[in-house]
Amino acid sequence: MSLKKIPRINPPGYIGIIGGGQLGRMMTFTAKRMGYNVIVLDPKPNSPAGQVADQQIIAPYTDIKALRELGSETDVLTYEFEHIDANLLSELEQDGYAIYPSAKTLKSINNKFHQKSILQAADIAVPRFYRVSSLIELKEAFKKSNQRIVLKTCSGGYDGKGNIIIKSPELLDQAYDKFRNHQMMAEEYIDYEKEISIIIAKNDEGVSYYPIVENFHQDSILIKSIIPAQVTTAVASKVKLLAKKVADVLDDYGVFCIEMFLDKNSNILVNEIAPRPHNSGHYTIEGCITSQFEQLIRIITGMPMGSTELRSPAAMYNILGYDQVSGVYSINGIESVLNIKDCHLHLYGKSESHYLRKIGHITALGSSGKAASAKAKKALESIKTKFIGEYL
Repeated sequence: MSLKKIPRINPPGYIGIIGGGQLGRMMTFTAKRMGYNVIVLDPKPNSPAGQVADQQIIAPYTDIKALRELGSETDVLTYEFEHIDANLLSELEQDGYAIYPSAKTLKSINNKFHQKSILQAADIAVPRFYRVSSLIELKEAFKKSNQRIVLKTCSGGYDGKGNIIIKSPELLDQAYDKFRNHQMMAEEYIDYEKEISIIIAKNDEGVSYYPIVENFHQDSILIKSIIPAQVTTAVASKVKLLAKKVADVLDDYGVFCIEMFLDKNSNILVNEIAPRPHNSGHYTIEGCITSQFEQLIRIITGMPMGSTELRSPAAMYNILGYDQVSGVYSINGIESVLNIKDCHLHLYGKSESHYLRKIGHITALGSSGKAASAKAKKALESIKTKFIGEYL
């Protein structure tokens, strides 16, 4: 695509955010601090972002009339998650509304099979993958991948939803039945040494790179991130070169997260790309000179990018709901967190807690990633979620 300079939008200009979750909330906090007005579109009243925005339009993401209303009342649009119909955003662009990243990028990314195909065509290393449209094709992919695969829905999956790790042939039928009504793909299971990610930012001046993050997942949910990742200088250089190739392929403006696998032979494979700020970049709020959220606001308003320099080693732990508490909740133990030096609490204002739902996070700074992690872990252990009742 032909990239043009983004027009400058001075405060108190209007920013529109599609999506009212925690990422939209943190975008909104930042935009408000910088003097901008924010309008959020989300189908749920009193969404986390809607609580702090100037206005929330309550409508489904499929409502083109509501999307046009958001566009007409703001100077620029962005989105906080990628499970939006890219064709609708294309319609908005054709109507003259500015959207960053573009509908073209969203269309390239929000179907995982399409995303992997584009990366592979650009000679970017990815796990071997196969389109699956029948149980026979699933079984063939399983055999080709040494009987260890990850079955994924091509779109809509996040936080452990939409993927199943299969290491036994007895599970193939059950997994296929679970995703039968979705487009599917199978990927080889990577026996990785580390899961890492890097946030990159791009405007008309070039690409900026945040520090490399080491991520730890459980049941495909991000549990914690340690920064900087403990990798060699050679690996760090490879990661940045790979991130630059991805940025060149996307050829768009915005903030992007590139998740990667590092194997024991120091090979790096791209897992997935998110065209937005990312959970593994939350540490940037306290840990970097310019957070990923401020960077995005700077980019979409045509302002200069800020420094991505790490202020201090950091660790980020997600605060997740657990199975004993499902419904309206309260948080106890906050005073213990606030008593820990350089430990920062973020709660998302979600009305209900459910098993493994992200309701907040803790970021701790320390003399090393290990020290910061110990501090954040101590803080997390002091927090208790208490059930209050059913949501009315």
